[in-house]
This record gives sequence, structure tokens and C-alpha cells, in this order.
Amino acid sequence: MRSRPRRRTVDSTTRKGGTMFRTIVWATDGSEAADEALPYAKGLATGEGRKLVVVHSKEIYVGRGGAFPVLADEQDLEQKIRGQVHELADERVDARFRLVSGLASGAAHMIADVAREAGADVIVVGTRGHGPVAGLLLGSVTQRLLHIAPCPVLAVPTGKHAEARAAERETVAVS
Repeated sequence: MRSRPRRRTVDSTTRKGGTMFRTIVWATDGSEAADEALPYAKGLATGEGRKLVVVHSKEIYVGRGGAFPVLADEQDLEQKIRGQVHELADERVDARFRLVSGLASGAAHMIADVAREAGADVIVVGTRGHGPVAGLLLGSVTQRLLHIAPCPVLAVPTGKHAEARAAERETVAVS
């Protein structure tokens, strides 16, 4: 009789009783999908000795006329994200903002580089950016991260925001 292979389980602690994820990177482009991933990043980053690195890659196109941001509302997005970082700090999350700039095709590499520099244990991302057309033109940052990231990637599907908020409330109620 053959024995069943043992199933591996993962929780938020290590066998030594420590926290598995101490440095969390939340990659955001300011989209709704990225915002839906925020409660997951916040949940992982809440607690003693944990930090959240909020990274936004300012994607630019370079042409004969100079360099231009991919998104016309880039300044508004940066302001929104900085506001989210301040809100996280108000909620006692050790959150730091990193703005990186580079070619539009290199967003995933920029995020992976920040994760590597920060010693990230996990990267949290949404699964859709600013829209399907931008996704077709620029490729999927999340898809690329799955292949090049120096650590695990938690990809939060769109539509999971309500579930995340419910889970967050449940966690707070239990604590």
C-alpha cells in the first residue's frame, strides 16, 4: 500500500514561530485593480517588525520629441498614491513610498528591482492595470513579475475587494 504524499501548507509564520513576511512590496499603478490589492498588502504588513514598500513605476515613452509619461494623469496618480501611504501610516502601518521611472516596457523589472533592494518577502499586485487596451499595448506587468520577481508574488484578481475588506474586518475582530 502506497502512502499518500504529504501536503505542504503555508501560513504567515515560520516553523520557528516568526513572521514569514516582514517586508511586503505593494506595486500600484493607481488603478482600481491595484487598490483592490491594497487590503491584502496592508493585512500582511500589519504587525510588529513589518514594513510595506509602496512602489509606483512612472512609465515613460521616449521619442524624438522627448520623454512623456504613459498616462496623462500621472501627477494625479502620484498624489493619490502618496495619500494612500499617509493613510497607511495613520493606521500604524510602516509604509514607505518608492517612485521609480523608466521605459513603459520595463515596469515589471523596476518593481522587481525595488523588491530585491528592499529584501522583499512578497510582492502584492492587482491583476489588471488601467485597462485592456493598455494591457495589450504594454503587456501584463503582473504576468511578467511572476517570471522575474526575486520573491513570491501575490496576484489579487479584480472583484476581490469586498472579500478582502470582509477578511480584514474579521481579522480585526479576532485580534
